[in-house]
Amino acid sequence: MSKKNNLLGLTREELQDYLIKINEKPYRGLQIFEWIHNKGVIDFDSMTNLGKELIEKLKQKSIIEIPEIINISASSEGTKKFLLKLDEDSFIEMVKIPEKKRQTLCISSQAGCALKCTFCATGYHGFKRNLTSSEIIGQLWIAADSFNQFSSNATRRITNVVMMGMGEPLMNFDNVVEAMSIMLDDHAYCLSKRRVTLSTAGVLPALDKLGDELDVSLAISLHAPNDELRNKLVPINRKYSINEFIESARRYLTKMPDSRRKVTVEYTLMDQVNDQASHALELSEVLRELPCKINLIPFNPFPGTEFRRVTDKAMNRFRDILHREGYTVTVRTTRGDD
Repeated sequence: MSKKNNLLGLTREELQDYLIKINEKPYRGLQIFEWIHNKGVIDFDSMTNLGKELIEKLKQKSIIEIPEIINISASSEGTKKFLLKLDEDSFIEMVKIPEKKRQTLCISSQAGCALKCTFCATGYHGFKRNLTSSEIIGQLWIAADSFNQFSSNATRRITNVVMMGMGEPLMNFDNVVEAMSIMLDDHAYCLSKRRVTLSTAGVLPALDKLGDELDVSLAISLHAPNDELRNKLVPINRKYSINEFIESARRYLTKMPDSRRKVTVEYTLMDQVNDQASHALELSEVLRELPCKINLIPFNPFPGTEFRRVTDKAMNRFRDILHREGYTVTVRTTRGDD
């Protein structure tokens, strides 16, 4: 990566401040911001309303650089997995998932992950580093460009973004907040705050801070109904218990302007680990005071793991118990197996 300032990851306000620092008018920052994130232009020479002198100054002091696409794998049903290179030692993946009325992008926030959840392929491979805000928003730029979303007659666009790729977003707080602010900006991707979701395994100080910085949808990766089991599956639970995690999520909701907002509880079902009827009943009790909906995720095995995919019978039983207890429950459709 170049040592020049990468303008891709600057918010609108930061870009305007940057232009002031190089003795230019702040409105030029807005123009550049719209060129990058609204029109998809990352070549200074193509920004026709800037003027030659400003363009030359920008070339000397800054760059607009996106991650390098190494490979795109396409599933028969339309799911696409992008392998992106950040530098010589760091690679990430993002996934674009098509649905009838939505196009969802699953974005990474770290190269690897330090939380070491025992059932997670990313944690299995260890942690490399945090992504910069440019590397995070660059994933959305690449996906939008692949959709031809920046053209004036675009018929399809990325409608949803979930921070559920590689890494724990709240362990890269500042860069994630910066990138998500760009996603929501009306002069950029103009995504709805209800359609941008941050998923966390429970980094509580950062979660308590998040509601003061952003208004986005929240998903919590729970995966167990009690501390004894979650301590084994999600080691950060040894520092912040389930009850503390749920209370922090509830506090986040109180900071939102919409009182009808709910947290999405993610629960990965693994055969004979956390998929019993007793687990479902215990989960229904522990979530009783949290406005939430529950997303059940069949475990997706990977090489080297000891865990197995939940059976359909156990998954349906788990779902039905939660339904009877009054919860809205969805089962995540497995995509891109091929």
